Order: sequence, then C-alpha cells, then structure tokens
Amino acid sequence: MAQFVVRNLDEDVKLALQRRARAHGRSMEEEVRQLLRQAVHEKPRVVDRLGSRMAARFADIGLDKPLPELRGQVIDPLVLDR
Repeated sequence: MAQFVVRNLDEDVKLALQRRARAHGRSMEEEVRQLLRQAVHEKPRVVDRLGSRMAARFADIGLDKPLPELRGQVIDPLVLDR
C-alpha cells in the first residue's frame, strides 16, 4: 500500500474532513481514502463547445447550419454609425 503526506493543509479543510468522517462513522484517514477513490473513478464531465451549445439552444427556431467555433480568433469590435 502506498502512503503520502499532505503538508500545508488549510485548517478549515482539515475541520471539514473531520466533520465528514464523523458523519460517515469513520476515521479521517478512511474518509480521505474514500474521497480519493471516488475522485479517481468519476467520469470526466463532457462540456459541449460554445457553438454546439448555441446550435442546440436555437435549433427549434430554424437554425439548421453549423456554427463555427471561433476559439483563439480575434473579433473586430462592432462599429456603430451615428
């Protein structure tokens, strides 16, 4: 079994871990093990990109063409004529 030490843990985090452990009826060490197990086994959340989210939102009003992703492109400012 591997071991590691967590240094410089904020006091409020330590207290929260102690409260969680007490609430679950286990030691703080076991609580941390459970949290780590859950963290490494959870599935990553897939987040759609902005263009895909916009297309989905407006699909029911006639948007039928794909929206390009503009990540990293410079957008010219809007010029308003008076």
